[in-house]
Amino acid sequence: MMPSLFIGHGSPFLAVQQNEYSHFLSKLGNRFKPKAIVIFSAHWESEILSLTYTDGVLDTVYDYYGFPEEMYQIKYPVMGSIEVAHKLESKFKDLGIKTRREEKRGLDHGSWVALRHMYSKADIPVIQVSVHPFLSPKEQYSIGRALQGLGKEDILVIGSGTTVHNLRWFFPDAKEPKKEAVEFDDWIIDKVQKRDINSLDQYLQLAPHAHLAVPRPEHFVPIFLAMGSGSENNTPKVIHRSYEFGTMSNLCMQF
Repeated sequence: MMPSLFIGHGSPFLAVQQNEYSHFLSKLGNRFKPKAIVIFSAHWESEILSLTYTDGVLDTVYDYYGFPEEMYQIKYPVMGSIEVAHKLESKFKDLGIKTRREEKRGLDHGSWVALRHMYSKADIPVIQVSVHPFLSPKEQYSIGRALQGLGKEDILVIGSGTTVHNLRWFFPDAKEPKKEAVEFDDWIIDKVQKRDINSLDQYLQLAPHAHLAVPRPEHFVPIFLAMGSGSENNTPKVIHRSYEFGTMSNLCMQF
């Protein structure tokens, strides 16, 4: 049975890095061998829940700029799956959640950067799903709950984002994480492990340094989607925690 995961997808450079975090992702992929992957990406925003819908090879999308040329030559030639996409549509429909098919969209770096380390052979079908960043944590959790039970079918659900993601607040030479970033993550971890969705729904008012950690919620909300899609019988647990540039969190959790 597959759990659900929340992973920090890091910067695009993660795709070519070999470091503590990339090695963790490789080991994580060795732990779980799903028959398909459903991944919510912080880099695909849509008011209507949208999903890739193809059996063909998904394009590798370079949704960034100003990087070295090698970053635009990387390919992650993974296949999609109409069968699994249709299964998702049915599950969302059962809860009254409207969806939209995207037959030509590829995988943005919110998906392929981490998957390239987890499943380097690109041999597991992937369905990417959009996020609506301005729905509340409770609403995000409810969307995730529509996918409960996929783990029993060996389908891995991933929320790909970053809990602390403020590109105006990072320190390239930092050797240690900033205490504000750590204190925010500490609060989030505590409430997630307690499944305290009421407090999480008010994180902007209750969590320390929330406005600094989450100036915009698109990278933050995938944690609630992953939380909702996991088994409620499992205790959420931290499976990795590290920081880049003093503030950017690579927190990963299993549900």
